[in-house]
Amino acid sequence: MRLIRRVSTWFDERLQLAAPIRETMAHPIPRDTASWAYVFGSAAMTVFGLQLVTGILLALIYVPSAGEAWNSLQILNHQISLGWFVRALHGWGSNFMVAIVLIHMVQVFLFGAYKYPRELTWTLGIFLLLMTLGMAFTGQVLRFDQDAYWGLGIGASIVSRVPLLGPALVSLMMGGPIIAGATLSRFFALHVFVIPGLLMLFVALHVLLVLKLGINEWPMPGRLVRRSDYLEQYHSLTRTDGVPFVPYGVWKDAVFSGVILLAVAACAFYFGPFGPSGQPDPRVIQTAPRPDFFFLWLYALLSLLPPALETPALLIGPVIALIALLALPFVAGEGEKSWKRRPIAVLSILLTAVVLGTFTNLASHTPWSPVMDASTAAAIPPGFLARRAPIEIQGALIFQSKQCHNCHSLGDIGGKRGPALDAVAVRLTEDQLVRQVLQGGGNMPAYGKNLNPAQTTALVAFLETLHPGGQAPARDASLDSGVHP
Repeated sequence: MRLIRRVSTWFDERLQLAAPIRETMAHPIPRDTASWAYVFGSAAMTVFGLQLVTGILLALIYVPSAGEAWNSLQILNHQISLGWFVRALHGWGSNFMVAIVLIHMVQVFLFGAYKYPRELTWTLGIFLLLMTLGMAFTGQVLRFDQDAYWGLGIGASIVSRVPLLGPALVSLMMGGPIIAGATLSRFFALHVFVIPGLLMLFVALHVLLVLKLGINEWPMPGRLVRRSDYLEQYHSLTRTDGVPFVPYGVWKDAVFSGVILLAVAACAFYFGPFGPSGQPDPRVIQTAPRPDFFFLWLYALLSLLPPALETPALLIGPVIALIALLALPFVAGEGEKSWKRRPIAVLSILLTAVVLGTFTNLASHTPWSPVMDASTAAAIPPGFLARRAPIEIQGALIFQSKQCHNCHSLGDIGGKRGPALDAVAVRLTEDQLVRQVLQGGGNMPAYGKNLNPAQTTALVAFLETLHPGGQAPARDASLDSGVHP
């Protein structure tokens, strides 16, 4: 004991940590606040710690390469001792962390803990939620299976709709014109370095604000928040009816966090890890990919919305919701805290829960929109093959073998996911066709890695024949005028 005391004294003389730790442990909190309703913040931090530990273990094996990512997950699942369990812990930990952060935000909202003087605490909480969702999405991409490939393609399509900045953001996101190794490297950096670093920074600031401003008191009906005297009333409450955080508050946090860790381990052991499903291949579209649980509502929304409403819903809706959440403590920073006297707040939470729950349930049987109901056996109508040169016939064979018919129709035969190609040569020039095939765009994946130059030339030659009789295909006007870019 004497040796331990001497060692601890030596470190404390240099680090000066003993006093801040004692101050934190003795931090006074209102007696009613030491309840089970206030355990979600510490539980989220505990699960985040689990994510950091399991993430480091997975990073020792995982290879962020388009050619090796899928194989490295197979090795973890089947060849490394308990590798599947570590993957399962990490995957289920992600789900639990998103759920706990959401519940914590709802509890803070209903208890009025965003009101004065905790506006910045609420703002940081919103960014923590966004970072948590970002971790979940980038983690799904790192599985780099069929669901991840198409999910990333949909994500790129959503980003491409941003006015003016869309193409640049997609290029930044993908690391190039197609989903490839550079894409995976960028998402690996986001998932392992950037987002966890921001999370740790925001968590530290969040905890600092909680220590400086105190934990929100239990919301009593009729106890109003006024900027003029709230701090005085709060400090008076902690002096007359306050208890130290240790041991009165910490033991419930510790018990609940332990239960959550056991629940994560039980789900990991019973259900196992998430994926990976089939290897990523843009030619295989019958997989009907679906995102992870917390993004299913968005999948259903995109499937059920008319195409004309997709862009407003994706770009305007989230921006309005984010602005409303950020502005909330500044426009409603005073007044009643108790949810019993705030019916609009309660109804808002119930309505949001019903809407998200309904869309999540619909996602279990909602088709991938637009519908892709063609099969590779659907023949190209003979009218599109008559009097064609050999290279154009070869292009038609490539069109069929690469399953282009699953997404695009010719003569009303084929898939409906992409636009009909009966007159595509009128809309796009030869260069534009080449660029669209190789780089993709919108909901179309890039085929630059799946076609050699000869196949691309033949396919584009066939596509150039797809125009109404008597109407010439599109041309670059600058070439006709002699003006070159």
